[in-house]
Amino acid sequence: MVVPHTVELNKMSEWSARTEEIPGGLHLTVVAKNPDDTKTIARIRGLGFIGLLTQGFHHQPHHLAMARGDAGDGHSQ
Repeated sequence: MVVPHTVELNKMSEWSARTEEIPGGLHLTVVAKNPDDTKTIARIRGLGFIGLLTQGFHHQPHHLAMARGDAGDGHSQ
C-alpha cells in the first residue's frame, strides 16, 4: 500500500516522496521539494502518515469503487 501511495505523492508538485525497505516493513520519507517552503513542510508534518495517504487525486475514485463493491484497478478490498 505504501509504495503505490508514494507514486501518487510524487505527482504532487510541491512534494518528493520515497520509500526504503527496513527490517519488517518500509520507511516512507516525504519532503518539500523546496527546502525553504515552510508552509509545505508544516503541512507534511501536520498530515502525518495517515493524512499523507489521503492526498492526491487517486483516493476518491478508489473509495467510490470500494463503496460499489469493486476495489478498483490494482487494489483488493
